[in-house]
Amino acid sequence: MDFLRQIQNELVEVQNFPSFKAGDTVTVSYKIKEGSKERIQQYQGVVLQRRGQGPSETFTVRKMSGNVGVERIFPISSPFIESIIVNKHGSVRRARIFYLRQLTGKSARIKEKRMTY
Repeated sequence: MDFLRQIQNELVEVQNFPSFKAGDTVTVSYKIKEGSKERIQQYQGVVLQRRGQGPSETFTVRKMSGNVGVERIFPISSPFIESIIVNKHGSVRRARIFYLRQLTGKSARIKEKRMTY
């Protein structure tokens, strides 16, 4: 198992993104290929979880599209991720906030954590 991780760490290039955690609202700029064309799509939502470690780490982002909740899982070491921008830091007590799926309206809001820089 150590041998696999060692090779994975050597081959996979991990980009430097800003630190974020569950409850934060982020905008992920993701490259989309359509035929021979390539464009960048913005995906903005709340981070539900971060899972794994190192190059195999993933994070789940949930957004509301109309009245429907849409979730997407992004690998942190994906070459298609152009940038990750943290819009606001959320104040949550858990590392995985799946309870957000059942909430609607005002109760689904996450309180913003005030950051002093």
